[in-house]
Amino acid sequence: MDKIQPRCENEFGELKTVLVCSPSTLDVPDQKTADYVQWEKPVDHEIALENFQAMKAAMESEGVKVIDYADYLKEDDAALSRQLINRIFVRDLACVFRDRLIPGDAGTSMRAPEYAHSHRLFSEWFEPDIFRIEDNNELKALEYGDLMLLNKDAILVNTGLRTSIESIEAVQGKMFDAGYSEIAIIDLPRRGDTLHLDMNLNAVGEGVILAKGYMRFLPVQVVREGESRYYMLGDFLRRHGYDILWTDDVSHTVADINFLNLNPETLLVSTKMNRHILKEHPKRKQLRIIEVDVNELEKGGGGIRCMTLPFIRA
Repeated sequence: MDKIQPRCENEFGELKTVLVCSPSTLDVPDQKTADYVQWEKPVDHEIALENFQAMKAAMESEGVKVIDYADYLKEDDAALSRQLINRIFVRDLACVFRDRLIPGDAGTSMRAPEYAHSHRLFSEWFEPDIFRIEDNNELKALEYGDLMLLNKDAILVNTGLRTSIESIEAVQGKMFDAGYSEIAIIDLPRRGDTLHLDMNLNAVGEGVILAKGYMRFLPVQVVREGESRYYMLGDFLRRHGYDILWTDDVSHTVADINFLNLNPETLLVSTKMNRHILKEHPKRKQLRIIEVDVNELEKGGGGIRCMTLPFIRA
């Protein structure tokens, strides 16, 4: 593969290149097994693959270059990777901060091999001044489903079940070096339906944030180089140009919140999404919504945003 020149500043710019990973070849056969591996429901891997191919095709039909990292694994890694049921959730592996790719670190040992496999590939695909595999050496747990790029200046990150405050503190200097000036740290309740930030909040195109209603009660610690202070989440988001659509109408956390912005006017969403939660905002009328059936994939506890890692947004 040719070297990739990544570029991402926010959640809504036109998506040009994105990383994905096809599902494991294993079924999760019953509810007892699903409970043990912390999935919502049993999964048939053949149906999951059909869902994945439909999601991939939907992005490609919009002109997005889609890279399935499973296609590039060496056989030793590939043999193990095919048995890793969580490998579809690539969002957590790394994040592009402007033109720099910073690796994450698994918040649970079950996912550690995915990070090793993908990061070795990234070392081949990106120049050393863009991606350094050793940049996560000091991290304890940092999964990028816990992070949102609000704009070219501000980041929102959750310290929770899969991301530690120590890791945020260890990596924030690299985020400042990449050009960001504010990092807002939020501490969500430790529950299964609040596993990552992107199960609670997401950008709806440019200038609108959809968030679960309880989040209006939470403060954030806003860190700048050399100082920090506290704000309420809503005040912080509004200061960065966002209208906030607080909602208590989430019926399925993953389907309703975990969608993907393809560009400022287009969302890629699950067929199970409760679109009613968007209809009250004036901007909703300007949005184009593309639905794709990812129901089998969502049984793993993650949605379309979880299953995509943007490399380039225009």
